[in-house]
Amino acid sequence: MVFDVSVALTWILFIALFPITYFWMRRAWRIVVRRDYSEVALKRGVSPPNPARFAPFAAAINLIAGGIIGFVIIGVLAGGMPYETWTAIAGSTLWLKFMLDFALSRHAHPFILRKRA
Repeated sequence: MVFDVSVALTWILFIALFPITYFWMRRAWRIVVRRDYSEVALKRGVSPPNPARFAPFAAAINLIAGGIIGFVIIGVLAGGMPYETWTAIAGSTLWLKFMLDFALSRHAHPFILRKRA
């Protein structure tokens, strides 16, 4: 048996989808059900002045991304998704989630110009 790096990376990516989905769905649960806004639109670990205003957007991002990755997991386990399809969906979802979270955090923390003294 020959060690194939691409097979190992594929397994690592697939196994990593489970905790990713769990954390994203848990974050959406905390925002929607528990009304815990401590992880909404963080910028350098600091919440925005009004996190409740941005909570629906953060919950939607996490819920949709977690749902898509959950769909990918089910599709792979059922044997209905070819390799190219599920890796493309999972990779695109990961990158879009990171970009949308970044954009939301920057929108929640506006850039304020200060006068020089």
